[in-house]
Amino acid sequence: MKLAIITERANITLGGAEKSIFELAARMSLLGVDVKILAATGTASSQRVRILCGNTEKRISLKIFERAVRQHLSEEHYDIIHSVLPFDFADVYQPRGGSYPEAAIRNAASYNLAALRIFKLLTSFANFRRTALARAEKKICKKENGPVVAALSEYVKTQFKRHYNLPDSKIFVIPNGIKLTHSLNKARSDKLRSQILAKLKIKEAQQPVFFLFAANNFRLKGLVPIIRAMKILTDKLTKRPPYLVAAGKGSAADYRRLGRKLKIEDRIIFIGPTPHIQNAIDVTDVAVLPTYYDPSSRFILEALAAGKPAITTRYNGAADLFTADRHGKIFDSPDDIDSLAEAMRYFCNTENLAAAGKAIEDDDIKSKVSIETHCRKLLVLYDQIIENRTQK
Repeated sequence: MKLAIITERANITLGGAEKSIFELAARMSLLGVDVKILAATGTASSQRVRILCGNTEKRISLKIFERAVRQHLSEEHYDIIHSVLPFDFADVYQPRGGSYPEAAIRNAASYNLAALRIFKLLTSFANFRRTALARAEKKICKKENGPVVAALSEYVKTQFKRHYNLPDSKIFVIPNGIKLTHSLNKARSDKLRSQILAKLKIKEAQQPVFFLFAANNFRLKGLVPIIRAMKILTDKLTKRPPYLVAAGKGSAADYRRLGRKLKIEDRIIFIGPTPHIQNAIDVTDVAVLPTYYDPSSRFILEALAAGKPAITTRYNGAADLFTADRHGKIFDSPDDIDSLAEAMRYFCNTENLAAAGKAIEDDDIKSKVSIETHCRKLLVLYDQIIENRTQK
């Protein structure tokens, strides 16, 4: 099978979505698929990558990129065209960021003030590029013979049904997957744990429970709710003392200020961006992401793959891949601080941590969240598309 994966930028340093495309292509190749990444911009160090709009750091307009892709497709044949951008000539549209309307609504919901939420919602499509993408997405969902949607989660599926009234026959849920880590640099993990303990001025003998939050957009992913939940938690009696480890490249100034205001700054450490999130997961106890929006968080999947329990909201599609009250905790809204605090309190207990870790291993959650599983489900969908095309 010859497969084209269309993405805007071929650069794994930009974020999880770009990294996922490279992991997808690499695994498809191992499964015997002849795969090529078609990108507007980026680096073409791999033979699997074809840059179509030149080596530039500027964003390319959807129209220009579409023209370049069409030109390439007129010269080279692929059995399946899989696009993460809303192009009507694709066979599969995989919106890695979910639907544009839902992303705008949930981004607005992440602001504290009601007036600001309304303003952000009203101006969410003032950006010309975002508007063009949203219109293109709406257009392909209305098109009778448009691409099928490969949703990363049930949450994404409900978005396309709610916003576009897309029928079930046009949506296939293919849960997100990540590349599994088979070996860790233990020296790097040990060094990170020592640094965390030293900066917090605590010792192993105190039996701290470390809650790891990892994101680049601290506001959207719910760092304020976690800090407020930490305040509730530290005012209660817990079997083991909780600490928050926040990782990511967002500005920490406002969040440090909130910690000081709540007098819990000695319970929070910001470790900044980390290129090896698996090491941070390895030296902490629970992954927590009370997000306002995430189609399917890689961070939560990586934590589960490492055998760590997860706490997140129903606005995170990754919640599909684990069972609440067995492998972790799922609550309805990031604004429900009491529920978040209660979920965190539950894991300030050695027995509860061990039980969740054992259930994750017993139920082989690692296989469920792997890129291998994701690719095999995509291949089934590709085969159906090719078979239907042959029968016409």
